[in-house]
Amino acid sequence: MIGRPEEPKIDRGLTLHLRGDWGGANLHRICGWVAQELGDRTGPGTRIATWNSRGFVDAVRAVGHGEVDIALTTPAAFTRAAMDGSGTYAGEAFPKLRALGVLPQRDRLVLAVHRSLKATTVARLRENTPRLRLATSVNDGVNHVGLAAHAVLDRSGVDVLGWGGSFLEDERPFESLEHVLAGRANAIVHEAVMLPHWQRLAPDYHFLPIEDDVLTGIEADNGWPAATVAAGYFPGADGFRTLDFSDFLMITTADLADDVAYAVAWILGETREVLESQYRHLPPERSPVTYPLDPVAIGRTPIPLHPGAQRYYQALPGN
Repeated sequence: MIGRPEEPKIDRGLTLHLRGDWGGANLHRICGWVAQELGDRTGPGTRIATWNSRGFVDAVRAVGHGEVDIALTTPAAFTRAAMDGSGTYAGEAFPKLRALGVLPQRDRLVLAVHRSLKATTVARLRENTPRLRLATSVNDGVNHVGLAAHAVLDRSGVDVLGWGGSFLEDERPFESLEHVLAGRANAIVHEAVMLPHWQRLAPDYHFLPIEDDVLTGIEADNGWPAATVAAGYFPGADGFRTLDFSDFLMITTADLADDVAYAVAWILGETREVLESQYRHLPPERSPVTYPLDPVAIGRTPIPLHPGAQRYYQALPGN
């Protein structure tokens, strides 16, 4: 294609270790796409393995410790702290982390409570001090959902245990959403807002805006940005501000060979149709990957790009 960056061709065989998700979700799918396309453009004997992962702090540390060559983690902005060892990564910095690209997933972390609790704001929730059975992810220092949920609750003065309530903690959003739909939970803090479960529970729930001072404090201390959920995204719900939980970040270290980094970035930008086609049965705003993919946007990463990957993005028309 005229004006497009040069297609990579690596004559030698590669052995690469990638790290995706638990095995059946979007990060593994992205790894499979990249492995296939990279295998087509490398020498004989190339072997590319994808290891199971949780896709959170564990993935970042695995790359930083050299356990794998490339990993995906979400949300993208949460990785900034690993560069200087702040926040979640206090005491262990990974300054050699580099990005290969970011795949868009427009997601939010939301707090919702059952309408029977009669709270449409966090302030009213504090006044009522209801007994919450709150579904969220495990808060084990690794799961980003659990980390973020507890940060929001603690800074908002929502004392689940102190009010006589309890947590229903799981690893993935599906279990938490099923707790709500089955009536085992009367509140939830979670992400993956594009899942249809949210549409089913929305008529019985109030979605609470997170207070501005809480969002400002979280961003100042952790680098986690805020974002808006549009009115009507959840049936009958007004628009509201909450914590951003967007995007899949593909990370490596500065030690990855330049030609491999360029090839991966080229794959992300130039073979994007392979991934997009797997999600087109869903509207973009309800898709786990927000298509259409834009190669220029893929190169706008929250941590520095690997120089090889940067070479691809700089070669795009208009850059």
